[in-house]
Amino acid sequence: MRIAWLTDIHLEFLSPPGVEAFFTRLLAEDPEAVLVGGDTGTAPTFSRFLWRMEERLQRPIYFVLGNHDYYGGSIRQVRREAGALAARSRWLRWLPEAGVVGLTARTGLLGHGSWADGRLGSGMASPVLLNDYVQIREFISLGQEERFRKLAELGDEAVAFVEKHLPSAAERYREMLFLTHVPPFREAAWHEGRASADDWLPHFSCKAVGDALVRVMRAHPGCSLTVLCGHTHGEGEVRVLENLLVRTGGAEYGSPTIQILEEVA
Repeated sequence: MRIAWLTDIHLEFLSPPGVEAFFTRLLAEDPEAVLVGGDTGTAPTFSRFLWRMEERLQRPIYFVLGNHDYYGGSIRQVRREAGALAARSRWLRWLPEAGVVGLTARTGLLGHGSWADGRLGSGMASPVLLNDYVQIREFISLGQEERFRKLAELGDEAVAFVEKHLPSAAERYREMLFLTHVPPFREAAWHEGRASADDWLPHFSCKAVGDALVRVMRAHPGCSLTVLCGHTHGEGEVRVLENLLVRTGGAEYGSPTIQILEEVA
């Protein structure tokens, strides 16, 4: 099975002809399915971009949301829109609602956008103020302590999803793909060829999801899990366990990348 993986494509930075040219390039790769790992657009645009992608490709598109997809809106509103989009679509599937998807008899797919949970690096001492905290409604009025409590809450929400679905999936499939936006390990939060600095790690990684993935995969040595993430725009790969590999997709604003996964058996 030939799969195209997109992450941090930020189509809002392209002109309308540029968006269409990108879809033409994607179609030319002739994937059997497309995985969209978040940061497709912004709150006012992400669903329009995904809908147009479906119109052009006419094949399964599995997606999660990234932090930029909430810019100019609220988490609740954007998630509601993502669910409604998938519900009326033939090809689009929002993975947090889809649960475990069988790609082949051997390989399953699971996905959740996750969130940086503030627990790695310098933690609450980090002086970094991401645009998230002034662009997403749930964060705008929060002070530092409240902000980090919210980050932890969102990270724990992703953990609950992993713990609900991954153990049974790992028993059913020999190979699993986990599509997410935020790197779940310090070593996977690549930036300019190395792990992100301590002040950035609280905003660029989700420790709680990483811990959950390790727990589940240690308990299921007969299954191999590949995590596909993005967010930091730095390409890299790290093997956490013998059966747990994390791939972080590279990205550049205004120049979306198409990454083709090797044949999925």
